Amino acid sequence: MPPPSSATGRARLRRVEETSAGGLILDQQSSDAYAALIGRRDRSGRMLWSLPKGHIEAGETAEQAAIREVREETGLTGRILGPLGTIDFWFVAGGARIHKTVHHFLLLRLVGSLSDTDVEVDAVTWVPLIEVAERLAYADERRLLDEVPVVLAETA
Repeated sequence: MPPPSSATGRARLRRVEETSAGGLILDQQSSDAYAALIGRRDRSGRMLWSLPKGHIEAGETAEQAAIREVREETGLTGRILGPLGTIDFWFVAGGARIHKTVHHFLLLRLVGSLSDTDVEVDAVTWVPLIEVAERLAYADERRLLDEVPVVLAETA
């Protein structure tokens, strides 16, 4: 049986819900901190900097997934200081219309060194916290930075 079609006669894409978690990991609990960002090359070869994140696995909380994903994508293990916010967006891939929700947290580095060994990451770097907004490729991630001083003040 063919897939249902819309009023325009085009086949409807199946809808998929995805949930991920990640965050911004700092080297110290201060406004003078450095933050670890990951870089991925786009189709034109340009490096796009973003926050580490990935799918929540079965049985994981968003917080557990954020800690795991940050560790996998940066080499750094941290503890969560507080939530930064949630981003949700739509995209089409693999014949599906995907609604993705990503929970972001502020983390403080406990151990580890920067590593770009994850196959999904092309580069990892420390960036002064005051320069993170100008480095991030995505406006929705830049908006999360407004919560950093709030979380730092609540956990000081």
